[in-house]
Amino acid sequence: MKRHANSQQGFTLVEIMISLALGLLISGAIIQVLVSNSLTERLNRSIASTQESGRFIISRLRNELIMAGRYDILSPDLNRDFDVILENAYVRNHPIILPGDFAAFPEVGSTQGASGASDKVAISLQGQTDCRGYKLGYDDQEEFFVVNEYFVDGRTLKCRGFDGRVLRGQKAAVGHDSHAAVTLVDEVENFQVLYGYTNNLMTGDNSARPVGYVTADQLPAILASDGQVVALRIAILLKGDAEVSIDNTPSFKLLNEAAVNPTEKRLFKQFETTITLRNVKNFMRSRKI
Repeated sequence: MKRHANSQQGFTLVEIMISLALGLLISGAIIQVLVSNSLTERLNRSIASTQESGRFIISRLRNELIMAGRYDILSPDLNRDFDVILENAYVRNHPIILPGDFAAFPEVGSTQGASGASDKVAISLQGQTDCRGYKLGYDDQEEFFVVNEYFVDGRTLKCRGFDGRVLRGQKAAVGHDSHAAVTLVDEVENFQVLYGYTNNLMTGDNSARPVGYVTADQLPAILASDGQVVALRIAILLKGDAEVSIDNTPSFKLLNEAAVNPTEKRLFKQFETTITLRNVKNFMRSRKI
């Protein structure tokens, strides 16, 4: 009997090359999808963090700045160690603090940043704590004359608080008297402020509506002509914290300043708001023309 051996055949060289080529194409497509998903995830994380930071800082600044000029002389919680009648007049007439308002601390006050640099804003009010949450030696429920200052240090928006009575030389500092600043938000590219002012003689009534917006260096002349700040416009430019490279980063125009052109090809987002200083407006409405 004649036996036939089973014939076995392998892949040809052409088949192997075609298989390798198809495998490379599929692997390349998978890698491309993974890379794309990673970039998308980082971009989404950067957008989310910037949005969260922007909403937080705008909300916080609004809640704190809106209280500028507040002084309730009838409040049972107001500390009365000093003449609150005179203090009431001072706070109501100085809701926005300017450099030189306090002789012993002439650097405290609102300033206009040079050549588009970030601004600094300082306000006065009656409160239970300063912007850092410090009581500055007062009892838990006591209210006192507070001065809060907001400014950018490097890439960080910070605030520091003061006892207004210490600034005026009426008492010595008690507790947290170093006036060290605390961080409010990081990755700040620029911070700008405009001041909406009113003048009852210019408006011809007691509406206390803003008749214009000016920078901090223009305020002394406004105040000298019996004007007063009744609104604030703030703008802040934040940088995303994720490592995302973006080509053709756009320029940003914050309020009246020239366009800001970030040097880094990262995600940036601009936030703006207008804050009416209701305490000052009510005070101006009560004044006779």
